[in-house]
Amino acid sequence: MKKNSIQAWIAASRPKTLAGAAAPVIVGGSLAWHDGYQDAYKKAQELAANNVCSQDLANQHIVLFSIPFLLCLLFALMMQIDANLVNDYFDCKKGTDREDRLGPARACAQGWISPKSMITGIAICTLLSCVIGLTIFMWNIQWELILVGLACVAGCFLYTTKFSYLGLGDLLVLVFFGIVPVGFTYYVITRGEWTTPLLLAGLGTGLATDTLLMVNNYRDRNQDLISGKKTLVVRFGGKFGLASYLTLGIAAAALGVAACVIIDKPVHSLLIIIYLLLHTATWLKLRETDGKELNAFLGKTSRNILLYGLVLTLCFAL
Repeated sequence: MKKNSIQAWIAASRPKTLAGAAAPVIVGGSLAWHDGYQDAYKKAQELAANNVCSQDLANQHIVLFSIPFLLCLLFALMMQIDANLVNDYFDCKKGTDREDRLGPARACAQGWISPKSMITGIAICTLLSCVIGLTIFMWNIQWELILVGLACVAGCFLYTTKFSYLGLGDLLVLVFFGIVPVGFTYYVITRGEWTTPLLLAGLGTGLATDTLLMVNNYRDRNQDLISGKKTLVVRFGGKFGLASYLTLGIAAAALGVAACVIIDKPVHSLLIIIYLLLHTATWLKLRETDGKELNAFLGKTSRNILLYGLVLTLCFAL
């Protein structure tokens, strides 16, 4: 691969991980549509059909929903790419990405991107993320959004440099890939209060997303032990990692069903069974696999996470 090429930067951004960033925003947006826009949009459509008002009123609801939703989605994707670049640089600097690495090749360690260029890339991604975040703030001027944005940037750096080595990575995933993006996407779009279904959806999405970190840590358990990364799998063993992978998906499905039942959509919640079946099928194959062959399950798990988000979105939006 040519050094500092576009191909190298695409590899460093880790496209397969972007599903984990998109899913919670999609879930939060769909619940925001259900609670804040769906009824008003239908009413406007009916009025337009009866020539009481123009179609512009209905279109206005689409615009008011779409702009903040797309901004939140763009912010989440940019922060995920930034976190991946930070992880690539600091793991290389610490020597975590050794020659015996089982996971996908990393750009800095392989020499595809120079450390100096990676620092520049991190700075650009961080700056773009902040610009998008400020645009969200200008759309919905609530000062707590500034604090949330700063916390996201801090978490982006602290995950690799501190928390992942202390075994707190799973907690950060639950917060920054579940509660925060689901909750604040909803908040930015509707400017409404947090509800029980919103919290359940955020927790469920965070748990579903944590399956990606769990399979990653399960694959790297022996190398992480040598590197001093005290992940939960290192602390409690490989069997714990496998059991956690299955349990996280089951808990995510249960929370999703609970959220649907509370908003009076119990029949729609049956769609979540699709995710649960696919997640269980992935786990059955996962427990028979080890070493570098586990890399294939990163893509499969990302697919499952995106499916969870899409299914929950259908449950809320239908």
